Amino acid sequence: MRVRAGVVAAVAVVVTVVVAGGGCAGGVPAGDGAAGTAGGMRTSPQAAGGEASPGATGGVEARSRATGAGCNGTSVFEGDGFPEVRGTARDAELWGLLFVRATPLRAGDEVKIVWRMTGEGPLRIRAVHPDGTAAERVWGPEEHGGSSWRRPGQEWGTGFVFPKPGCWKVELSRSRGSGHVWLPVR
Repeated sequence: MRVRAGVVAAVAVVVTVVVAGGGCAGGVPAGDGAAGTAGGMRTSPQAAGGEASPGATGGVEARSRATGAGCNGTSVFEGDGFPEVRGTARDAELWGLLFVRATPLRAGDEVKIVWRMTGEGPLRIRAVHPDGTAAERVWGPEEHGGSSWRRPGQEWGTGFVFPKPGCWKVELSRSRGSGHVWLPVR
């Protein structure tokens, strides 16, 4: 009977670790080796200053918070995984997942950003500094078939190099729907 109780306890521990820790969950690949995962970002309206933010793993409840690290009205949300930004959009909803250790972004470094945007049609994207300097789009947008990051809309990946510090406007548009986010770069 003791052996049986020990086996049951061991199974319970493994199940708890896998379910609570997301041990078997897939995820958005880290890409740049940054710490954290895309999982576990779920915000209650109270935690995010009134903005709801569904989670990346679908069932894990964790808190993320607006850090104040954004610029020109775009909040950066940080929690258990990579930082997120919610864009301002017309006829669409727009989210960005920043594959970095922390914000602000660093000038001269390539940064992977995964975008989710509702609407219709192909995605067009550009990033521009207030002085008119364009960021280098190294790759993308590449449409993704899916991931564990739970946000509305279709998903694309991009790689950008922001050549100098400032508050960069990233503009995204589709045949139906357009939006933008402001990203802080130091």
